[in-house]
Amino acid sequence: MSQVGPPQAALVTVGNELIHGETVDTNAAWLAQALGSLGIPVVRVFTVGDVEHEIQEAVSAAMEVAELVLVSGGLGPTPDDLTKEAVSSLLGLELCLDKTLLAGLKEFFQSRGYRLSPNNFSQAEVPEGAVVLPNTRGTAPGLLLEEGSTLVFLLPGVPRELRGIFEEHLELLLNQRFDGRTEPVHHRMLHTTGIPESRLSELVSQHLPRDMGPLTLAFLPDPRGVDLRISARCANAEEAQEWLTKLENLLEPIIAKWGFEASTGDITEALNRTLSERGDTVAVAESCTGGLLSKRITDQPRSSEVFLGGIIAYQDEVKISQLGVSRLAIAENGAVSEVVACQMASGVAERLGASTGIAITGVAGPGGGTLEKPVGTVWVAVSLKETVEAQLLRLVGDRDAIRVRAAQHALALLYRRLGYAEMKA
Repeated sequence: MSQVGPPQAALVTVGNELIHGETVDTNAAWLAQALGSLGIPVVRVFTVGDVEHEIQEAVSAAMEVAELVLVSGGLGPTPDDLTKEAVSSLLGLELCLDKTLLAGLKEFFQSRGYRLSPNNFSQAEVPEGAVVLPNTRGTAPGLLLEEGSTLVFLLPGVPRELRGIFEEHLELLLNQRFDGRTEPVHHRMLHTTGIPESRLSELVSQHLPRDMGPLTLAFLPDPRGVDLRISARCANAEEAQEWLTKLENLLEPIIAKWGFEASTGDITEALNRTLSERGDTVAVAESCTGGLLSKRITDQPRSSEVFLGGIIAYQDEVKISQLGVSRLAIAENGAVSEVVACQMASGVAERLGASTGIAITGVAGPGGGTLEKPVGTVWVAVSLKETVEAQLLRLVGDRDAIRVRAAQHALALLYRRLGYAEMKA
């Protein structure tokens, strides 16, 4: 591979559990992000099973497109852990017993009250000429091999072990090896909720400059909303931040109606912060979300400062007895209705002594829908002092998606309502 310009990396993830869909490949995503932050873009990702010739084919192909190859998985002590043998054979290297590694393994097991199994002896074998990268979180070390101008790293597949070796050893090695050639990618995230990706893209695209310089903009949708990731590839961090700020200042007025600030990307962080700053508290009444709203709020640290409690009112009698919902309102409008949602929100706030209340009532499916109120029909409501506001949602997706989206809309409704109240104050 050419050594002109920024270095490029390729990843090879190994394991039958990956290609069978039994395990999500988090290692590739984490490595791509970690390498990108160092200014080393990943250009190809290969995933193969625990088959020697398939591992060799993937590593060989990776070496053709990148001068840095990272292989994860298949370094354990069991017969299906074939990565080390496959790569050594591919590169024409013999495996040799490393006595220092073997002594370390014996000490590792003895300190935990176990004897070293003969199966683990293979973990002390390394390809000739390899640099051993100690694994402080497990038994399989990382290994660095050089083939011409290409670096090949073999890493354990256990995520915490892989990340430990990368952070403790690889990062420094890569910075030293590619000093002066990397252009780190700097990111900034803007968070929105309540606007579809297509509509957001349409609004934003109208205001983007033709010349973006070193900037790129990505739209990252999920059931809770759409994040905008601004990226700048610059050798100088200060220059990158200037570019990021320039585009962020351009975008903020466009997305203000749907935007929120949260380091975690979760609107509950923004909501809890706003409640705390205002001296407000919140209580929730849930039907179809079954406690998800309460979980979202209490997932945030220090939620006890603002969250008083919640009532899961699945049955109509619970809505009536615990929240004070009118029996007549349910009879005339149904449990999934504006009037019931409003009474739930005001009722839970009053009964728990909160200054604000949130309520959700709807049809999450897969059954229970009607022509008038099909699956995905949800009413959310918020109460704030003497006022109550409700919103009708027509949500799509399966049961889980509908519940997630319903909770997100309810949280966003209160967050916007608090912001509006502040503007009027």
